[in-house]
Amino acid sequence: MLIVFGGLPGTGKTTIARELTVRLAATYLRIDSIEQTLRDADLAVGATGYVLANALAAENLRLGRSVIADCVNPVLASRAGWRQTALQSSACMIEIEVVCGNPVVHRQRVESRLPDIDGLKLPTWDDVVSRAYEPWDREHLVLDTAESSLDHLLERAETYVRGKIG
Repeated sequence: MLIVFGGLPGTGKTTIARELTVRLAATYLRIDSIEQTLRDADLAVGATGYVLANALAAENLRLGRSVIADCVNPVLASRAGWRQTALQSSACMIEIEVVCGNPVVHRQRVESRLPDIDGLKLPTWDDVVSRAYEPWDREHLVLDTAESSLDHLLERAETYVRGKIG
């Protein structure tokens, strides 16, 4: 299965995606890591990070591995790319959007975050709120990190995933 996380920076995607990866013994792909590696090599980023992540996901899916992709996934085109990867790999596709429904809490998270990838320049609050982010166009799980504990959100995500494959 291919589980794709999306949501604006600072919502808690990476925290939830990493923990779910451990619980499901899946392969973890993080767009931020791929894009920073491209920057470090003085290569263009653009859509390249997503293209590389989709290729890595497809390789792992063909090996029978479940894959969790951790990315902003802000536009329909990037979501369509993940769907195409799942389809071509005959994998079940599960989409999870992480939001922070309290703007004050969200801003506080964005402004207090520290990078966990060498060289990564984190977005400012203005970057986050002015970012293009298109509405999702099909069924997906929405997790609001302002409303629930991490444990509760992980239980919801794991139950949702297992319900889709079971």
